[in-house]
This record gives sequence, structure tokens and C-alpha cells, in this order.
Amino acid sequence: MNFEDFILSPRDFKTETWQIGHRIRKEIREDSIVLLFVSDYRGASGDAEMHDFTAVRREFYKLSNLDFEIPVVDLGDLVSGKSLEDSHYVLQEVLVACHQKRAIPVIIGGSNDFAFSLFSALSIDHQNINYTQISNVISLKQSERMNEESFLTKILGSKNFSVKNYHHLGYQKHLNEIDSVKLIKEVEFDIIRLAEMMNSTEKTEPYFRKADLVTVNCDAVESFGEPFSVNPQVNGLNKREICAYMKEIGLSENLKSVGIFNYNIYSENQLNHQLLAQMIWYLIEGVNIQHSHPKERQYELFYVLIEDRQYAFKRDTFSNLWYFGDDDHIENCIPCSRSDFDEAKKGWLSSRFTKDV
Repeated sequence: MNFEDFILSPRDFKTETWQIGHRIRKEIREDSIVLLFVSDYRGASGDAEMHDFTAVRREFYKLSNLDFEIPVVDLGDLVSGKSLEDSHYVLQEVLVACHQKRAIPVIIGGSNDFAFSLFSALSIDHQNINYTQISNVISLKQSERMNEESFLTKILGSKNFSVKNYHHLGYQKHLNEIDSVKLIKEVEFDIIRLAEMMNSTEKTEPYFRKADLVTVNCDAVESFGEPFSVNPQVNGLNKREICAYMKEIGLSENLKSVGIFNYNIYSENQLNHQLLAQMIWYLIEGVNIQHSHPKERQYELFYVLIEDRQYAFKRDTFSNLWYFGDDDHIENCIPCSRSDFDEAKKGWLSSRFTKDV
């Protein structure tokens, strides 16, 4: 498929040699990070007119390149299809092309339902997908139409998709139907409240460590001044917290796709554009750090006795990250935090560790 038919190439910016914009490329490269901007908001009751992401790009391109080694590609702006379904189809074609070159596509803009496209494209060649979503709402509505209220139902309920783990982070109790929350818990997926994510990433980092796909609903970020998202909220992750979590996303050992949706592209506030640009930058920093880590790891093994039963924890001696389980293959152990280990020593073991015990 000729991408030139439905992707508008980004304009050029004058940048310094030390800035990330100086090394931006416009064609998909092997083992690269590929940025693609989307203007279709019909899944969130918006429009599909082409929007100008120049303000975001200008803020992003002037950030430091540091010592990044992974190629960064700005593919451009996706032209919306005649229908929302057309946009999903075209996006999936681009995503598949990225995966064929082992590139990590980062989709920026568009409504939250485009997470379905990312999951669908990933499912072509991958089974047992670990999906982590940061969103203030859990919507499991039944609908024939694709939109931000029904896409999660279509992912979790599809016979064609294979979801190994689903982690929902940042939900706010006052914005959600209790039945949706109960249903997620009944199928033993993880739900983490906003309060558990604030101030530190330590407790929730394990939910990103093995993620294949991560999507971020900008509605989960607090708005300051002009709305940051299409459904602005007074409560949410603050600007420092969301950047810290973007870095954690990049640090995922299995990361294959990322989506940043529901951004308020109508905003004229430079600080909003600046925040989105820095979110992208911290994601790229995390990916670069992860790729610099050694492939071979050593682990310390610890045993904890709780009510006459012995449980094992492992600590990665390089990264200082923790796991639950004593399987010889670390991928069969459950990522956890140091605080999980400390709580176990006090006699309390998280229920997510004992689901299959």
C-alpha cells in the first residue's frame, strides 16, 4: 500500500544539531520509533477534519537528543477516512508495516477507540498480549458501532483476540459505573485507582514491565487552564506524574505499540502542546534506556513464610526490579514491587499473586 495516499508528510523545522528534530526521519526504519498523528475524533463524538499538529511538533523537535541511539521517525499526519471504520482500517495497515520492520509505532491524537486498531494489528502476529491502559474511565458498553465507550468490550470479548493480561490504571470512582468495575474484577484483571498512581511510580511500575501494548487516555491527565483533553477533568495525573509514567512505558521489556489518545488538538495553549511533546520525549528516553540494558540477567532468590506456606520472590541484580515466583524462566514470574515483598514479610500477600496458586 502506498502510504503517500493517506499520510501527509510533516513540514521541516530548523533545529540545532543537539535537538531531537535534527535526527528525525520521515520513512519507517527497522528497529525505530515511528510517530504518527491522527485527527479523527469521531469515536469521541468529535469530527474528522485535518488538524494542525505543528505546535506540538515545534515543541517536540526542539527537545534534547541526549545520547539516544534508536532512530526516530515522524511519519506525518493520517488523513481520516470517509468513515471512522475506514480510519481504523488504514491505521491498521500502517501499524502492520511498522511491526514488519520491528518498529514501535506511537499513535498520537484521535479518539480513545483507536486502541482497538493497535490491538488488532498486534494480534496478527502475536498471541497472549499484555495490554495496559491508563484511563480515568472503564467503559464496557455493548454497541455495534466502534467508539470510545465500546472498544474495550470489543477487545476483551473478541474470539479472535488473545488477551493474556489487562491492567487498567488511573480510574476514578466518581466517574465510573460500578458494574463495569465489578466485571473487570470478576474476570481477574487489575484495576488501579488514581490515588495509587500519585507521587510515585514504584507500586504501579510492574503493570508496565511486560506490556506489549500501552495506551494513554489524555482524559486521565488533569487539565490546567485550557483543557488538555477532549473530556477535561479537574482531577488526574499531574504533568510530572504523566511524564514519569511515559518513561515507565518506554522501559517495558516487550513494548510493541503505544497510543496517546483524546488530546485536545483544538487547544491554543502552548503549555498543553509542550506537555504532550515532553510526554513523547520521555517515552523515547525510556525505550532507549531499555535497549541499553544487558540481555542476560542475574537474580537473587528470597523466600517468605506466610501461615506455614513458602512463597518466593526474585530481585533482578541489575535493575533492582522484583518478581514473584521461583520459576527458572523469569517470564513465568509475576512482576512486582519491593513494597510487595516487604508486605509479604509482614504476612500480607497480594491476591494477584495467588490467583493460580
